[in-house]
Amino acid sequence: DGPDADSVALLLRERGVTPLRIEQTSGEVVRAATTANNPLAGALARWTVPAISSTEMLLFSRQLHTLLRSGVPILRALAGLQESATGERMKQVLAQVRRSLESGVELSMSLAQHNRVFDSFFLAMVRVGEMTGRLDEVFLQLFKHLEFDVYMRQQVKSAVRYPMFVGIAMFIAIGVINVMVIPAFATVFESFGADLPMPTRILLATSRFTVSYGWLLGLALVAAGFGWNAWRHTPEGRLQWGRFLLRVPVAGKIVRKAMLARFARGFAMALKSG
Repeated sequence: DGPDADSVALLLRERGVTPLRIEQTSGEVVRAATTANNPLAGALARWTVPAISSTEMLLFSRQLHTLLRSGVPILRALAGLQESATGERMKQVLAQVRRSLESGVELSMSLAQHNRVFDSFFLAMVRVGEMTGRLDEVFLQLFKHLEFDVYMRQQVKSAVRYPMFVGIAMFIAIGVINVMVIPAFATVFESFGADLPMPTRILLATSRFTVSYGWLLGLALVAAGFGWNAWRHTPEGRLQWGRFLLRVPVAGKIVRKAMLARFARGFAMALKSG
């Protein structure tokens, strides 16, 4: 039993079995009760309930380590964390994980049913903790890893924030010039009755187009934004976007160092956990 084909294949390989084909059976995957009974309610909940923040994941890992280290059973620990959680999404996830555990599913498999919350590295570390009997130590290491990851993300965001603000300010300035400044000078240029230089005519034509079809440009930008976001979440899009980030002047070096630091720390955690 597993939430997806990758998890099942991993379990089989650990037992020395090489699967040739894995197919999902209908109705066997454990789902949230609200989503299973009412798909519309589940979709609305995903859009309206705030996502789980990095701070909540840090608290979850640290508190679960403390409770397990103190000898509290896993189900009782999750129940306490569910009651003390401040975010509604985290409460829902913990409730579903508890139901999976009560039905006999392993902790790593219960967490894997929420792969948008717990990434593959998190799940792999939990699986290692289950196999070695050092689950409390693994959650402490995960807390340190997440804390380091949050710190690195903040450093990268700080590095790229200034160039991003400069680009936004330039975009706004060009829009104001096209919509308000150039039209004011257009009548003055037309009163000259002389042939204007090509750059000036291009600016006037661009301004007239922006004023006349600004709404169309806005729609095009919104559509381009949605299209870019959808493309960025494809495997090829993620690869190309990652290459672009690494090649950005100045900020690319910081992104590269942050990725290497995260890799080295994660690899060290995996080796240390056996």
